[in-house]
Amino acid sequence: MSRIADQLAQVREQIAEAARKAGRNPADVKLLAVSKTFPAADILEAFQAGQFRFGENRVQELAAKVPVLPKELEWHLIGHLQSNKTARAVESANWIHSVDSPHLASKIGAAAKNLSKTVHVLLEVNISGEESKFGLRSYEDVRQTAEAVLAESSLRLCGLMTMAELNAGDSRIRNTFAGLRTLKERLETELRVPLPELSMGMSSDFEEAIAEGATLVRIGTAIFGGRV
Repeated sequence: MSRIADQLAQVREQIAEAARKAGRNPADVKLLAVSKTFPAADILEAFQAGQFRFGENRVQELAAKVPVLPKELEWHLIGHLQSNKTARAVESANWIHSVDSPHLASKIGAAAKNLSKTVHVLLEVNISGEESKFGLRSYEDVRQTAEAVLAESSLRLCGLMTMAELNAGDSRIRNTFAGLRTLKERLETELRVPLPELSMGMSSDFEEAIAEGATLVRIGTAIFGGRV
């Protein structure tokens, strides 16, 4: 077994164990392998070990990797998306996790319609309130952006995404993830739409995220190793 395949197997087992500990079905937690900065050869190695969901931060890097890798891969753009790169992002990504304004939702919707493509969308929410992070902050902004996504026939609103503070204590991390879950439940009730996905948790905090209801965990370092 290769190094990446071995580490992937370990991560999958850790995810399953965290789910069981939280009283959840491990099958309800999906692994998104964050492949940013890693070469296509590493992604192919992970794919050959059974991984097919991959996350990239930058549109340019995503667009370069998609044509040289198997078509079966499901690509998620998880980094901040500038509106002038929307068309290129929609060409390459199946999912966009970082929708943070009605304007961006409309741009993605128009680009997807031009390509006769359906794009799965998550709203990025800045639950922790950090100034250095992108994302929607107030419930009113989240709801307005959700309504903008729902108005686009080429978009499918699937849920919410957030990041916890780096190096925060366990209770603060748990509170951040719990806050996103509560927000999702409120939106589902008020908009009367199912929002099945909560994208939260990375290599350092995915167990806490799973305990609070994560359905997509974004893990890179634990699979591919440290970035240069």
